[in-house]
Amino acid sequence: MKAFLEYVLKNLVDSPESVSVQQVLHSGRTTLEVRVKPSDVGKVVGKQGQTIAAIRSVVNAAASRYGGKVQVDIIEEAPSGNPLGGHGPARGDQNSEDPEA
Repeated sequence: MKAFLEYVLKNLVDSPESVSVQQVLHSGRTTLEVRVKPSDVGKVVGKQGQTIAAIRSVVNAAASRYGGKVQVDIIEEAPSGNPLGGHGPARGDQNSEDPEA
């Protein structure tokens, strides 16, 4: 699963060398943590989160063939390499019209 996700992401972003996927177990559930350059996050998330939703669907479909379930999270990092304050995946469902939302 991890290699497949890396392949998809590397072909989607402008900086494939910066793509990193780490497999983590949380409470018996597999999570694939994705890290890309901040400038590539928008390409991975897509318009209104459609791209990441499609990626998650394909990864979960493949995982279900083996009786598993996989969660895909985007770990956003600040340009300095430090994780942003968010403790969760980027969902792409923020309201871009209202900057105070």
